[in-house]
Formats: sequence, structure tokens, C-alpha cells
Amino acid sequence: MTTPISGGNAAQAAAATRPAAESGSRVESSRKQLNVQILQASLDVSISAGSDSQQLLFRNAIDKLNEALGPEFGPDAIQAAASQDNSPAGTAGRIVALSTGMFDAYAAQHPDLEPAEQAKRFAELIRGGVDKGFGEARDILSGLKVLEGDIAGNIDKTYELVQQGIDAFLAKFTTPAAPADGGAATA
Repeated sequence: MTTPISGGNAAQAAAATRPAAESGSRVESSRKQLNVQILQASLDVSISAGSDSQQLLFRNAIDKLNEALGPEFGPDAIQAAASQDNSPAGTAGRIVALSTGMFDAYAAQHPDLEPAEQAKRFAELIRGGVDKGFGEARDILSGLKVLEGDIAGNIDKTYELVQQGIDAFLAKFTTPAAPADGGAATA
């Protein structure tokens, strides 16, 4: 059974609940401030992400490409490829190496041909691909109105170096080997 609160006890009870009520009010106020801070931080991140959306997209794409290419090309494959030599000579060297690297497979598919003929036909085949690829690249860059100056010059130089590389590859099969004694004829 509850005992009625007398005048003095009522004042004490009210005084005892006031700090608890004030404390609860402070806690609630702190929570509201914390919620406002969380919402503001979330808004700031959202605004920042919106203005950097392309950067986020790029970063995510690079991460996923690295993940997919990692087993074959090692960690950070995309960054490694981006740091390669992109000069006309470096680019031409990669094009020639990758395309002529397929010669053994081509030769195996054409065992009826002599090696010199295999090389000649293979060189014609890859020259056709190179011409098509460079032509399409030029069309794209021309459409973007950037095929001028250094860009056009670098493309032309790269193309020239690729053609020289294919010529050098072909020469290995069509040029007779020099005699081991330096070419001196014996009578």
C-alpha cells in the first residue's frame, strides 16, 4: 500500500525527479545533436560522392579489373599496364611482339606451306589487321577532333615502326642465312 506524500515529502520527491528529468532532457538533446551531426556528415559524403561520381566509378572499375586480371597478370595489373612505355616505339614494339608471337600457331595451321611462304602470308594477315586498327583509331580521333599535332605525328610514327617491325620479322624467313665464316667464299 502506498503512503500518501505529505507536504514536505512531496517537495522532496519533486526535487528528486527534477534532476532525473533534466538529465533525461540533456541526454535527449545530446542524441538530437548527434543525429544532426550524423545526418550532416552523411549529406556531406553524399554531396562529395555526387561530385566525384566519375572518380568513384573509375576507382571501382579499376579495382574490379585488377581483381579479374590478378590471377593472370599479378596484382595491380591495370596500374602496371598504365605505367608502361606509351611512346611510339614502345607501343609499336608491343604491337609487333604480340602479333608476331602468334606465328607458330599460324604455321601449325598451314603445314603445307614452306616457312618463307607461311611468314609472307602471316605478315600480310597481320598488316591487314594493323591497317584496320590504325584506320579505326584515326577515324575515332578525327571524329573527336583531336587528330592533329603530336597525336597525329605519334600515330604516324607508331604505324611506321610497326611496319618496320613486321618487315624485320619477315626478313628472318626470307633472307638467306649468312655463312658462318662471314661470307668468305672458298674455292
